[in-house]
This record gives sequence, structure tokens and C-alpha cells, in this order.
Amino acid sequence: MKHTVTTSLLALACCTAHAQSGVKIYGVADAGLVIERGTDAATTKVGSGIASGSRLGFKGTEDLGNGLTAGFVLESGVYLDTGASGQGGLTFGRQSYVSLNSSTLGSISAGRQYSPYYKVLRDVADPFGDGLAGQAANLMVPNARMDNAVVYATPTWAGWSANLAYSAGEVAADSTRKRALGGAVSYSGGPLLVSLAHHRREDALSATHARNSMLAARYTLGAYQLHAAYAANRGMGTVGGSILGTAGTGTLTGGGAAIAGGPVGAPGAASRDLLLGLCATFGPHSFAGSVVQHADRSPADKDARQYGVAYLYALSKRTDLYTAYARIRNTNGATFTVGNASDDGKGHSAINIGLRHLL
Repeated sequence: MKHTVTTSLLALACCTAHAQSGVKIYGVADAGLVIERGTDAATTKVGSGIASGSRLGFKGTEDLGNGLTAGFVLESGVYLDTGASGQGGLTFGRQSYVSLNSSTLGSISAGRQYSPYYKVLRDVADPFGDGLAGQAANLMVPNARMDNAVVYATPTWAGWSANLAYSAGEVAADSTRKRALGGAVSYSGGPLLVSLAHHRREDALSATHARNSMLAARYTLGAYQLHAAYAANRGMGTVGGSILGTAGTGTLTGGGAAIAGGPVGAPGAASRDLLLGLCATFGPHSFAGSVVQHADRSPADKDARQYGVAYLYALSKRTDLYTAYARIRNTNGATFTVGNASDDGKGHSAINIGLRHLL
């Protein structure tokens, strides 16, 4: 009996040593003051997730040997001002996926995750990183998350890399309904990063679909980063001054509105977006600014232009204070509003003042 117990313990120890797994808890706590003006619904409120969406996440990895690593991410959004769950109350609404990574073949992941298009908008195009009042997503389609998604990311070869994503619509009797497809190709060489991204989303009830293509670049020059992007949009979600952006959810958000999924927009509707931005960092001081032009190609000609600026002061590597201001000039009845990382906003201008802490 003693020999059997000893053998079992040795076997367990060997298995544990081979697994080499680990789990990390991480998060963001972000809250501040939001002052909105420019409509009849002008407000001053305490907001959560202004610069970055407040969240609590769990990330795990396991070394499988031979250059293979398994992993998972479970990330829950939370509103610090009320304690409510984000993303419509989903338990892990920000991200929830499992992945298999190879040092030579790339990685593949399955679950709810960010689209390749959104990563290009956030990491390459937008000097605000998709947060604060000046974020590009106030006027540009974000295509943020994909449900039921399988994403493949290649390794980097001579500066080149690519991401491909497929989101199953899972509509009975028609696999094309509600599905989404996307991809991005990027080149990084020295101070230059250039990405070309595309996203297509099928409507849940009809044969219409949306297509968004974006070319984005970021150039680092010492303490400065220059940002530029051009996007072409066609199909649903580009009409009437409201942009629909998030695939695979019951509510699509972006462009200052939250609109229920379904047959929205119109086939053939089109718009063009142009972004120019700048970031600068000097010690603990960081500055950001951008101009975004949304050109509606429909007969309604509902154009809009956004001006945004921000200042951040780093109290430490994990904590910063921030303030930001943005204003949108709508024409011909366009209804775009100034939002932030967690709120679409209700006004044509907004001021943010807050504190962000990384766990």
C-alpha cells in the first residue's frame, strides 16, 4: 500500500513538472468625470472605462513542448460607477477564447475575440487607442468583437504578418446569415508600421451585408508618432449618421448610437473616412491629437468631422491621470456623438477627466 501511494505521488509530480502551466489575473480600473454638451441631453456624469474599458481578466498558458503552447483568456467588463457588468451583462463579454500557439506555424484561437480590423484601428490608426473623447470609433466603424470566431495569426516573416478570422453566424438553415469574415496584413520595418484590413458582416435577416476596408500607418520619429488611416465603407451600417460596428452581438454599437441588430442600412450605401493624428511622449507627459473626416457618399450627404486632443500624466508605470476634449461638427442632419472607450455619448462635444490604474 505504501509503495502504491509513493508511486502515485511520483507520477503526479512528473506530470506537474511536464505541464509547466500558469494563470495570471489582470485588469483595468478606470473612472472619471464626463461633461457632454451640444444637445438637449447635455449632462455631467461619473463615467467608467473612459480611456480604457474597466475589466477583470484571467489569462492562462501551458507549455506543451516542441514549440507549442496552449492558452486561454476570460475577460469580463465592469462599470465602476455602478458595479454592473459590461457588454450587455455578458459574464466574459470582453473576450473568451482558447488558443494553440506554435513558434513556427503561428496561432489559432476559438471563441469571442477582437477582429483583425479592430486591432488595426486601435493599435495602428488611432492615436487615442480607441479610448477617450477623441477616439476614432466615434466616426469610423470599429468592428470590435466577433462571436463564434476562429482566428489564425501567422508568424512574422521579414517584417510581414497576417491575421484571418471567421465568425459563424449559426443561423438555422442558412450558414451565410449573420456570419462575419475579416483579415489584416501588416508590415513592420524600423519606425514604420503599415496595415491593410478588411471586414465583412452578413445581415441576420436579409441578403444585405457590410464591407469595410482600411489602410492604416504609424510612423515613429523619436518621441513622436504620426498616425494616418483611410477607410472605405459600403452596405449596411453606413447610413443616417449612425455606424454599426460590432459583429456577433445582439446590439451593434459605434458612431454615437446603439442600434438593435437586423436589416439595417441599405445595399449600395457608402462612406469614406480619413484620419490624421499625432502622439508625443516626454517623460511622464503624453499628448495625443487627431482629426477624423467622415464623408457620406449617399444622396443625404450626412458628413461629419471630429477634432480631438488629450493629455496624460503617468504617476507610475501602472497609473495615470488624463484629460481629453473632442468636438464633432455634423452636417445635413448627421447624428454622430462624442463617446469614449465604454460609452457612445450623447453630445456633440465632451470633456473627460479621470484616473486609470492597471492591475
